[in-house]
Amino acid sequence: TDTLCFVVLVLFACGAMLPIWWIFRSSLMSNAELYSYPPKFFPSKWLFSNYVETLQAYDFGRYLINTMTIIVPSVFGGTVAATLCGYAFARLRFRGKKLLFSLCVGSMLLPGMVTLIPLYLMWTRIFHLNNSYLPLILPYFCGGGAFNIFLIRQFISSIPRELDEAATIDGAGPMRVLVSILLPAIRAAIIVVALFLFIQMWNDLLQQTIYIDDPEKFTIAIGISMLKSGLKSDYAKIMAATCMAFVPGVIIYLCGQKYFVEGSVMTGMKN
Repeated sequence: TDTLCFVVLVLFACGAMLPIWWIFRSSLMSNAELYSYPPKFFPSKWLFSNYVETLQAYDFGRYLINTMTIIVPSVFGGTVAATLCGYAFARLRFRGKKLLFSLCVGSMLLPGMVTLIPLYLMWTRIFHLNNSYLPLILPYFCGGGAFNIFLIRQFISSIPRELDEAATIDGAGPMRVLVSILLPAIRAAIIVVALFLFIQMWNDLLQQTIYIDDPEKFTIAIGISMLKSGLKSDYAKIMAATCMAFVPGVIIYLCGQKYFVEGSVMTGMKN
């Protein structure tokens, strides 16, 4: 039974990895070979020169720096804000807490397209932040989304309150309890929130396209979109740029994979 389960898992894993392999092999082929039928599983000649030629039209280094300029402060601010909000909803007592939490969770039902135009008008006409990264960064300092706050809150709620009370008796305040007692216990959830924010911003072409139109400030997502428009049917180079675009995201995910799996199943505190 274990062998059968292992074989099934390997087959599913191969199926999941097949699109990634197909992009990679396509990036190392000539365009003529890409259009050949039947399609080849391996390139007849590995054209690594495609990557060199792609970098001449696709400024990956600058796009990566621009992207990380947005992502790093957003992930940091969103993770910290989600942790503080989740702690407040899980442990602190204040008037209107249930109502605020209900509104927070209810906001997840609101489609992003509904708030797209009002937010754009607010940033561009009220704050005059045209062609700036700030409209992409500042909203994440509110927690980065209701789901992140909800996730942190659920993890903290699973931790016995006796730990907080024992620390309070020893003279610890709310922030000391959070930093010294709760944060080590919910480390997996915090890493999951950070990974979710990273993935969300890495793939966010719509918002970046709306607020950025200066080629010097283009991100990886916008750069690939512009490259596809410029190269048109040169799919080998488009695939090469696509491979370069998802490699940093894969590396970040692999670094936090252990905590991502642990946090996703919401194991909470281990006894």
